[in-house]
Amino acid sequence: MEILGYIAAALIGMSLGLIGGGGSVLTLPVLVYLFGITPAAATSYSLFIVGSTSLVGAIGNYRKKRVNIPIAMLFGIPSIAAVWLTRHFLMPVIPVELFKIGGFMVGRELALMLLFAGLMLLASFSMILGKSREPETGKPMDTTGKIRLVLYGALIGGVTGLLGAGGGFLIIPALIMIAGLPMKTAVGTSLMIMAMSTLIGFMGDTGHADINWTLLLVLSAIAVAGVLAGGLLSRRIPGARLKHAFGWFVLAMGVYIILLETWLK
Repeated sequence: MEILGYIAAALIGMSLGLIGGGGSVLTLPVLVYLFGITPAAATSYSLFIVGSTSLVGAIGNYRKKRVNIPIAMLFGIPSIAAVWLTRHFLMPVIPVELFKIGGFMVGRELALMLLFAGLMLLASFSMILGKSREPETGKPMDTTGKIRLVLYGALIGGVTGLLGAGGGFLIIPALIMIAGLPMKTAVGTSLMIMAMSTLIGFMGDTGHADINWTLLLVLSAIAVAGVLAGGLLSRRIPGARLKHAFGWFVLAMGVYIILLETWLK
């Protein structure tokens, strides 16, 4: 199972390198089901893995002038604040047992996995149904657009902090539709936002999470290698085709997790 986990870590990195998102949504289930890490602890691991791989991808895009720093700050600062507050204050106080449905107890671990499965379904629909044609971009944002971007950044930061996912599949559409960035610039800017928010979110776990650093660093190194390989492959593989194929895979994984956590146990 661990061998499959290492292969999955490479694929997660390759997804980030190829399409700028999507792969991070698989990090939590890989850690839980292939490495036996509890869902709550796995969110901490996921933040570090996603953050380190996104940072490498962001640096590569910055060198190609595909990162919009002002937009990254406008979106990223409220996102970072929301991630840190969620990890540092909210996660430690979420009770192990949340509520009962009839005679069935819904605990923190189950709730996290079901929430994450729901996030995976949203990710899959975004990748499968997303338009392959870029919308018109280049129009400057007005004050309303800037406020929307700040609020959206805070919302995505809360999701990132709670579930340990980078949220690139949610960030990129916002950067295109609200900020008016071209697709390639939106991908690079998204990677920078993800790197900042997830790594700072991981710092918020200091003193709250028991980390196996050897495993974490090995998985991160494999994922980083995947990002570099994905960046090279992106020149030859059509992004739209890959995005749709990966979307169907994420959809299948999300449905599987829901079935596994509810009916198959």
